[in-house]
Amino acid sequence: MAAIPQDLLDRIRELERKVRELAGRSQIRPALTEVLHGDIVIGEGGQLMAKTPDGQTTFIVGDTKQGDWGVGIGRHDGSAALTVGDDVNGSERQMIRMWSRDRNAPDRILVMDDAFSDRYLGRPWLPFPMYPTPNSTMQGTTSWQYAWLGRMPVQNAVAVISFSTISSAGGQVRINYVPPSGAPQTINTWTVPSGSQWINQTVTQPLHGTEWGDSVLFQIEHRNSASTGAIETRMFSAYTRNTRSPSDAPNMPTRTAASALASFELDADAPTDQQEEGTAGSAA
Repeated sequence: MAAIPQDLLDRIRELERKVRELAGRSQIRPALTEVLHGDIVIGEGGQLMAKTPDGQTTFIVGDTKQGDWGVGIGRHDGSAALTVGDDVNGSERQMIRMWSRDRNAPDRILVMDDAFSDRYLGRPWLPFPMYPTPNSTMQGTTSWQYAWLGRMPVQNAVAVISFSTISSAGGQVRINYVPPSGAPQTINTWTVPSGSQWINQTVTQPLHGTEWGDSVLFQIEHRNSASTGAIETRMFSAYTRNTRSPSDAPNMPTRTAASALASFELDADAPTDQQEEGTAGSAA
């Protein structure tokens, strides 16, 4: 059958239909379920989130409601598992914290860096080993003698040492802090009265002049007031902990050159743990 010529209006309608079809197809994009090449950047506010079907956030990164840039990993029940930052209104800004699963505990942080001293571990607290000498129980000697000694690489910012002394004829006890470089510094000296009463002491000492990993030493000394006396010092506990206020923060050590912070961007030339460990060992 011969083709019947269309009139002008039919041709215009057909052209409009094809234009609409082409315009619609130009807006069609594949589903954004993967990134095959290139980066996704959130640079001027906003957040990227992953949520469970019931609305609990399990991952979040970007500009938080508090105005901080942070990262959070949560559990399916909505509790925090690992957070970085999210503290713009507090002194703990940009801390990294690992949270306990116990939602009923008032303080659920298991692992964190230090709030007021950037270069130290905050939690967990670690024991500081102190060892007795043969003179921890001493008779007759009136000169200062070491009763307990302890050395440890610095992890937390503050040392807490508790001990007790008794003296039959009276005596004295003192504790010294030895930083990585420098002479021993006497923190305090106490007089122990004569008699059968134990005198308890607790020393809280910021680890001044240290970097993380530096070795520090504590010395507990005692002496008799009279050559007829006997003195004994016993250790109760020794550990290091995080700072609790700005006044707890140790003084900065002398640094010969500013150290560059490690970049968050992946670096193929960055040293491995083994390389860092080997370098530290050779330097020691």
